[in-house]
Amino acid sequence: MTATRVLVLNTGSSSVKYQLLDMADRSRLAVGLVERIGEESGRIKHTLVNGPQGKERTRETTGPVPDHEAALEAVADELARDGLGLDSPELAAVGHRVVHGGKRFTEPTLIDTAVVNEIERLSPVAPLHNPANLTGIRTAQKLRPDLPQVAVFDTAFHSTIPEAAARYAIDVETADRHRVRRYGFHGTSHAYVSRAAAKLVGKDPAEVNVIVLHLGNGASASAVRGGRCVETSMGLTPLEGLVMGTRSGDLDPAVVFHLMRVGGMSADEIDVLLNKRSGLVGLCGDNDMREIRRRVDEGDEAAKLAFDVYVHRLRKYVGAYYAVLGRVDVVAFTAGVGENSAPVRAAALEGLEGLGLAVDERLNSARADGPRVISPPHLPVAVAVVPTDEELEIAAETYELVTGARRRP
Repeated sequence: MTATRVLVLNTGSSSVKYQLLDMADRSRLAVGLVERIGEESGRIKHTLVNGPQGKERTRETTGPVPDHEAALEAVADELARDGLGLDSPELAAVGHRVVHGGKRFTEPTLIDTAVVNEIERLSPVAPLHNPANLTGIRTAQKLRPDLPQVAVFDTAFHSTIPEAAARYAIDVETADRHRVRRYGFHGTSHAYVSRAAAKLVGKDPAEVNVIVLHLGNGASASAVRGGRCVETSMGLTPLEGLVMGTRSGDLDPAVVFHLMRVGGMSADEIDVLLNKRSGLVGLCGDNDMREIRRRVDEGDEAAKLAFDVYVHRLRKYVGAYYAVLGRVDVVAFTAGVGENSAPVRAAALEGLEGLGLAVDERLNSARADGPRVISPPHLPVAVAVVPTDEELEIAAETYELVTGARRRP
């Protein structure tokens, strides 16, 4: 029996998201979430995608999930109840989302002790993510020590950006000593969406220049030339770039010194401010774009300002990345806000008709699930909505690595 299944794990600080996929036909077999790990009221939601009579079947349970090991054991139990257990000979590998790979990890990587140690060494530049990712890796290794475990890094797709884009203009020795440079994040999403956008317009990714706008609670932009990322908005950490749900995005660095000297704030307090109390929530108290748009429609000035700041930053990045690429074939919106907010898409490109960019009002507002072009057919640049699929991207890269079919950019 050929092993064609891949279990994808996305282990966060208090949650585990998972999907089991069969790479023979790229289908989903099961998806699930374990959340509120370490709290009294943990929750497990598991969905068998193709259950009896071909229908989805979902189970939910609540109760304490004391730690990540218990969470992964619960995942294994849920899969086993559907005949999809981790002991199945059809399981080829486990693919792990790892947020920060630094300069060393630029491709999916088979996990061994040296890899684990390096991921751990990078934890200071991703303190909220890498330690949790490592917990998932170590627990999965205990459950199936014989199974290949693969790390797929958020930063890997952006490792092709040129040095002029990756470098910050600070003392080189200091930067190198402390690994300060632009790494970029959401890489699996940007990789998947840039290829899917090329397919949507009927071209090979190697022939297409794409601006990808990944707009969720975290948000990032990338400029992709011929399938290779040449610029991205997030930097050393996921804080830089676009306005996000709770993160500030771009900021004059002197604001930090000002808040220390004049505001009497500590480094930790400023960290919390910029990462958790800024962005949309800092501007208007909400980080849900649906709620913000509802408030805008009711005449709420704070919500309107938040929306305007958000789309102004987006428009600025689109223009900047147009200049970086020189020619743009597709602008692709993806993730929760990008896929579902027609007002954001329209406002982000408003006034850019001179660059060949606009949305068709009817196409933009129409409800649809799959990839689609929403720009007028006569314009030279296609504007598209491309649903992201990071789990499929991780599964594909994991499977290609363990089967020796790894594609090269």
